[in-house]
Amino acid sequence: MAHQHTHQHHHPVTIKYVNTAFIVGISLNFLFVIIEVIAGLSIHSLSLLSDAGHNLADVGALALSLFAFRLLKIKPNEQYTYGYRKTSILVALFNAMVLLISIGAIVYEAAHRFLNPEPIPGYTVSIVAIIGIVINTATGLLFLKEKEKDINIKSAYLHLMSDAMVSVGLAIGGLLMYYTHWYWIDSMLSIVIAIVILVSTWKLLKDSLRLSLDGVPHHIKIEDIRSDALKIPGIKDIHHIHVWAISTSENALTAHIVLDKASSQENEQNIKQTFKHRLEHRHIQHITLETERENEPCDSKMGCSDEIDSSHK
Repeated sequence: MAHQHTHQHHHPVTIKYVNTAFIVGISLNFLFVIIEVIAGLSIHSLSLLSDAGHNLADVGALALSLFAFRLLKIKPNEQYTYGYRKTSILVALFNAMVLLISIGAIVYEAAHRFLNPEPIPGYTVSIVAIIGIVINTATGLLFLKEKEKDINIKSAYLHLMSDAMVSVGLAIGGLLMYYTHWYWIDSMLSIVIAIVILVSTWKLLKDSLRLSLDGVPHHIKIEDIRSDALKIPGIKDIHHIHVWAISTSENALTAHIVLDKASSQENEQNIKQTFKHRLEHRHIQHITLETERENEPCDSKMGCSDEIDSSHK
């Protein structure tokens, strides 16, 4: 059995840069939450208070994500052989659940206010919203270059940019209330905010739930792995393929590869290296391969019939 840990073709998250981005993002967005709460309470604007609740949830999500990245630095030990990498997945799942709960609270209060709209100084709403556009856009761009490397970073980027779009809507809605005195717009904007949260959170919830259950990461296809293996001279078949996420940025694979019975020991190592190289390009960094020869029985207590059918469709 060969247990190989390689990172030559993996582009890891820049921990120091991400730490700084999270700290700046948390600080600026928490400041904006305070501004929204003060303004929302003073003018009785549900849309501002709803957006403050939304942004506060995002601040909490950023803080938890930062905590998860700090845990990545903890080295593996005999009890936690992968360290605390899985924490980043659990944090992403928790963040998604918190945001979904916030949707219910916003919609409930918006429905109540919609029937009894209160006069709102729309000009104030617009000014606060413009501040939000600047803060959310600036902090969101901090995560731009790292967003494809980790779902926590991507979720932070998507949430902050969607917050910026919500602020654009609030700014427009504030101007409409200022010129038309249609104060029900405040409640309508709250419902729109809830819909934006739902859309931006749903994929995060699905991805994080899949990874927390050791499902195959969405960008990795078992059939592609099989195809890569069978293109390598000397490999006759592959089975017992298991792929799962160690963290939001690292993946692992175990598999049995069936070699040509004429393959030498030296050739076997070359075959493994070639296959490993291809797996690295599919963002699989921790690879465990067991080799068998043609016509040999499958050496597994689980039994080959218990595995995913990897035969051609």
